[in-house]
Amino acid sequence: MKELENFIDNWNETDSKTKQAFIQIYEHLKTLEDTTLEFHARPKVSYSLRPRHKSQKNRSLFAMVDIIDDDPDDRWLSVCFYGEMITDPEETGDLIPEGLLGEDGYCFDLYEYDKDEIEYLKQRLSQAYENAKE
Repeated sequence: MKELENFIDNWNETDSKTKQAFIQIYEHLKTLEDTTLEFHARPKVSYSLRPRHKSQKNRSLFAMVDIIDDDPDDRWLSVCFYGEMITDPEETGDLIPEGLLGEDGYCFDLYEYDKDEIEYLKQRLSQAYENAKE
């Protein structure tokens, strides 16, 4: 994860504090046992963190945490899940037909640091992680 750590170290925080939000999500993902993390860098497009549970057989990930880099001075986050792997009781996610590697998914966009929204996303990540074990 050296590439990801270098990216984080060189990411200049802004007033929106999306770097802080990403770090909290990243730290949460690192606590999930038997999970590997892949990092895909596409500068000026996105930086994607993709967690996968070792028991998963049909999919290469259970979530996708994207740092949208269309404006490197004003990055935002998009956290996406396969539709059947999570619930969205607060209905804050957007249903994206065929939007997650060709399958229906839910995406949650975060434009600025919001403690409650980050906690909600961590709960969704834990839920997707649990469902990925099956």
